[in-house]
Amino acid sequence: MISLLVLIIILLLIGGGIWGWPLVAATLGLSSVSDKPGALKQIKQLMTTYDIVPAEVDATFHAPASAQDSLGKRSKGDIARTLFIYLGAIFILAGVGTYIETFWETMGSTMRVLVTLGTGYALLIVLVAALHEQRYPRLVLPLTLASVFMMTGGWYVLLDEMYPASSNWRAATLFVFGVMTLHQGALFAKYRHTVLAFTSLFFVYGFMHVGLDLLGLEMATIAIVLGASVFLVGTALTKTPHRILAEPALLIGVCWLNSGLFDRIAMFTSGNWARLIIGVSVMLTAYGLHKSERYPRLIALAYFVGSLMAYAGLFDLVQNTPFELIYLAVTASVLYACVVLESRALLLTTVIAMLGFIAYYSAEHFANSLGWPVTLVLMGVAFLSVGAIALKVKRRI
Repeated sequence: MISLLVLIIILLLIGGGIWGWPLVAATLGLSSVSDKPGALKQIKQLMTTYDIVPAEVDATFHAPASAQDSLGKRSKGDIARTLFIYLGAIFILAGVGTYIETFWETMGSTMRVLVTLGTGYALLIVLVAALHEQRYPRLVLPLTLASVFMMTGGWYVLLDEMYPASSNWRAATLFVFGVMTLHQGALFAKYRHTVLAFTSLFFVYGFMHVGLDLLGLEMATIAIVLGASVFLVGTALTKTPHRILAEPALLIGVCWLNSGLFDRIAMFTSGNWARLIIGVSVMLTAYGLHKSERYPRLIALAYFVGSLMAYAGLFDLVQNTPFELIYLAVTASVLYACVVLESRALLLTTVIAMLGFIAYYSAEHFANSLGWPVTLVLMGVAFLSVGAIALKVKRRI
């Protein structure tokens, strides 16, 4: 039952990676292109991210229609075969999982190891054959994930059967992740496949995390060290054929690193200062990525999360102090940055922060005053007029 739950979680994570990004992009307004300059800008970002040169675009654009149509027909013909391959893999895994769950208690130690670790190595043999033949590229991903899942669980089962009285899960995890690192690293060194690069990195960082924990380092220190390392690895991946892993690696690195920094800063100051500093740090990271013109989804997400943290921390620091109006000045300044950076995500959080502060300030200091809402309306009309005049001037220049 536990193995089936873990498998479902892995599938949900994979599905989240596939469906989550477009959802975030739609929420933050990344996919909305309403004019030709915006479309050209998005095309430039895609070409920069995937290292596409204008000659390749020109060749694809002027490719004969017959060749493109035949390619489309050929890909449609593969749908049935691919569907049956995935259905077959799912039913095999479901059958193995059901058998293990049903007869686990009545199995002996040897049988438990065979149905888990043995199945994992059987899948590994099939995977190596598929990689060596290079005839079934669509099988590589499901075979890799299935073999990794079964071998990892199988090694844990073997250790549990050999040392049933031991409760040292760190040592067991260090051993299992070390063995899996050797497996996946050897396969990646031989076949250079992207999914093997992912599994190798996963087990390498899992091994290092548990190892540093065994050495007595604090979790915050481990997060800072490994988060910075993952960020550097993500930067290096942009220059390799495995650049598809760069964006999630950068995201994991930023989150991991800043979670450790948050704990360190909160320990020496307070949670409010930690939110403010880490929020500004994440926004600066987004600005650095923005200058490189890569990964628009990651940039928007970093602006969104970083600005939320920064605004929350700053508000808690200035609330009920003589410096409350600093918050409005800061949001107005960031509003200017939103226009310069053309960031919808940052604009969304800034507008919410500004309106929220005005509502709070009005309720606290001008609850029964008629002049204050009238003043706000007049100020709004003035700003709209200035914006309209500026737009006309820009069109004439």
